[in-house]
Amino acid sequence: MSQIERGLRPVTDDIARAYTVALGTEPDAKPAGDPLRVAHEWLVAEPPPVEQLTSGRQVGTGLVAEMERRVVELRRLDDVVGGTNLHPIVRCDLEAARAVVNEGQHAPDVRRRLLRVVGELSQLGGWVYADAGRYPQAQQVYLAGVTAATEAEDRPLAGQLLSTLSYMIANTGDPRDAGLLARSALQGAGHDAPPIVRALLGERVAWAAAKYGDAGAAHRALDAVDDEFDRRTPEDEEPDWTYWFDRDEIDVMRARCAVQLGDAAAAETLLSPIMKRYPADRQREAALYRSWLAEAYARSGNADAARSTLDQVRAHAAELGSVRLDQRVAELEATLARRIA
Repeated sequence: MSQIERGLRPVTDDIARAYTVALGTEPDAKPAGDPLRVAHEWLVAEPPPVEQLTSGRQVGTGLVAEMERRVVELRRLDDVVGGTNLHPIVRCDLEAARAVVNEGQHAPDVRRRLLRVVGELSQLGGWVYADAGRYPQAQQVYLAGVTAATEAEDRPLAGQLLSTLSYMIANTGDPRDAGLLARSALQGAGHDAPPIVRALLGERVAWAAAKYGDAGAAHRALDAVDDEFDRRTPEDEEPDWTYWFDRDEIDVMRARCAVQLGDAAAAETLLSPIMKRYPADRQREAALYRSWLAEAYARSGNADAARSTLDQVRAHAAELGSVRLDQRVAELEATLARRIA
C-alpha cells in the first residue's frame, strides 16, 4: 500500500476495486497515484515527526555533500545528453540515494539534505524519463519525489516537481488537468519562495493555459512571470535547479504560447534574436526552441525559412537521443505538409 500511495507501484484494476471497497470511493474516482490527488495531499500535509525518520547506519555530512555535488553534475549533463541515454544513469543515482535514506541513520539536518537530494534527483529523473518517452515512469518518479521534498520541508522543490509534471501532462495528456496541477504547484510553493522559483512555476501555468486555448489566462500568467522575475535581488537564495532560467527562457515561453495561440508574427519577433545568441552547448533545448521558430515560419506562410529551420532541427534530433525532440520533428513535418504543399 505504501508503494501504491507513493506512486512506485501501478494501480491495477484489482487494486482500484479494493480501494473502492475500503475507502467508499466511486469506481471512476481518480487512483491513488493521480497527480491532482498528490498535489492536494501535499498542500495540506504536515511534515512527519523527526523520530520516525531515523534508522540504520549513521550517515555523515561528507557523503551528503558528495551526493549534492553529483546532482549538480547530472543536471548539467542533461544540457547535452538526451533522455534516452541519460535516464539509466539518473535512475541508478536515484536508487542509491533512496537506499541511503531508507537504510541509514541520520541526524535531522543530514536527513533533510538527503531527502532534498532524492527530491532533486526525482525531478531530474522524471524529466529525463519524459524526454525518453517513458511517461508512466516519469509520473511515478515525480510523485515519489514530492513525498521526499515534503519530508525535507522544501516546498519550492515539491512545487517544482508537481509543476514539471504538469508540463509533461500539458504536452501528453489533458491540458486542463495540467493547468490545475500547475496552479496548485505555484500556490503550494508559497509566496515566500524565491521570485525565480515563482517565475519558473508560473511559466507552466501559462503553457497549460495556452495548450487548452485560454489566451487571457496565458497572458495573465506570463505577465505574472515577468513581475516575479523582476523582483529578484542579489540576496535571493536561488536553488541550483533554476540555474538555466533567465529572461531569454521567459521570452521563449512567451513565443511558444504565441505559436500555440495563433500569433506567429509575435513568436518570430521574439524567437529570431534569441536563437542567434542561444548557448551552443545546450543543443537539445536550442533544437526544441528552433522547432517553434520553424512552426512560426510555417504558420505565417514563410515556406523557405520553415523548411531550412526544420532541416537544422532534424539534423540535431538525429544525434541527441530525445524522444521529445523527435516528436517535435514529426509534428512540424505534419504542419508543413498541411500548410505548405
